[in-house]
Amino acid sequence: MALKNGLMRAVTVVTLLVLAGCAATPSEAPTAEVPAAAQAQPPATPPSEDELAAAEAEWQARQAEVTQVISTMDRATFIGTSPTQGTPSAEVVVVKFSDFECPYCAVAAGHMKDFVEERGDEVLYVYKHFPLNRIHPEAEPAAKASWAAGQQDQFWLYHDGLFANQARLGEDLYGELAEQIGLDVEQFNRDRNSDAAQAAVDADLALAEQLKLRGTPTFLMGGLLIPPGVPPESFSQLLDNLKASQPPQE
Repeated sequence: MALKNGLMRAVTVVTLLVLAGCAATPSEAPTAEVPAAAQAQPPATPPSEDELAAAEAEWQARQAEVTQVISTMDRATFIGTSPTQGTPSAEVVVVKFSDFECPYCAVAAGHMKDFVEERGDEVLYVYKHFPLNRIHPEAEPAAKASWAAGQQDQFWLYHDGLFANQARLGEDLYGELAEQIGLDVEQFNRDRNSDAAQAAVDADLALAEQLKLRGTPTFLMGGLLIPPGVPPESFSQLLDNLKASQPPQE
């Protein structure tokens, strides 16, 4: 328990030191163009102990809400039909709630690709749609297009194409990518405009709302809330710490 509490505090500290993400409400959204690298800068002065304590208390309250929601459903229900990579039977499930128009999500996608290549035998990586419709008008159409690509078993390739061409999100790009990766374009267009596509995105949005998520990208690792601001390049260390905190298998 002590180790897991230490991990929680580490998450809190990093979140305070490095804030990087797109907020769910316009008032909290970035007001300036985000650099291509989307690298967040730490504050000029480190947070005080009082600030750390307050942030840790808030994070623990949010973690309790997440844990309560997750406890109401089994693993299969939580994952649903979402796209996955890694090992289906892995004990640790890493979930990304993501928005195709969020520049921080694009950066995180690159880091997660490396993470899955390195640690995919130890985790099941799950992608959940969290389009921030109030600030990103193309986020939901892009999500539905990726879902349609998934109906032809090409979600991840299409996912990579959307993030690589984030500045061009729109109708022309959706069809262009479908042609480039060899999809049946007629089926693709039918699928992305279907009620089923909308229902899939809505289901992920409803889950994000249940979990009271505040922005993108937000990750869950083994049920642990990893909010925007914790750099995905540190996930290997987080995974090691999380696995060390788990009770030994009998």
